[in-house]
Amino acid sequence: MHRNSFRIPLAIASAALGAVLLIAGGLLIWGSAYVHNTVHNQLAAQQVYFPPKTAFAHPKAGGEITPNMIPSVSQYAGQQLLTGQQAEAYADHFIAQHVTEMTGGKTYSQLSAQALAQPNNAKLTSLVDTVFRGETLRSILLNAYGWWKVSQITYIASLISFGLGGLAVLASVFALATGRKPRKATEALPHTGQEGPTPVKAA
Repeated sequence: MHRNSFRIPLAIASAALGAVLLIAGGLLIWGSAYVHNTVHNQLAAQQVYFPPKTAFAHPKAGGEITPNMIPSVSQYAGQQLLTGQQAEAYADHFIAQHVTEMTGGKTYSQLSAQALAQPNNAKLTSLVDTVFRGETLRSILLNAYGWWKVSQITYIASLISFGLGGLAVLASVFALATGRKPRKATEALPHTGQEGPTPVKAA
């Protein structure tokens, strides 16, 4: 009796935990899909494309395609930029490479300070504007990449939540099933306290 009374609260607690985890899994997968679709739609609206495959045929330092772009950028040749992985590759291995070559490794803030000190240097002013646009686009793409990773992590978390929720529900069912053991036949019959007739021995 004590064992059964302990199993029932345990089964209820497991069922409640399972329900919470399943609901959390549903919310997580909804959030993952929402972020994924939002990032995809925003990137698609920008109409950004990687250089065609022919551009990667003859990479050269200082050109549109440099040798260090081959392992990271060439895999997306000719494709439209639609995913977080593509955004990261375009930002860190295409835009960043060109900005570094244009500035000689100087940052935007350093170039801006030089431009302010040389207001009549039109070439430097133009370079500052170009670097600003490049860094702005790079920042936007890296932000999209960050949210894309959030959607992936949230999706994995939803699968874990569904798995744990399912296990909790199964544990609740198991606790209830094992708690209902059939009574033995001798236990089922009530004891009346009366004894039957004493058998008569044969003479």
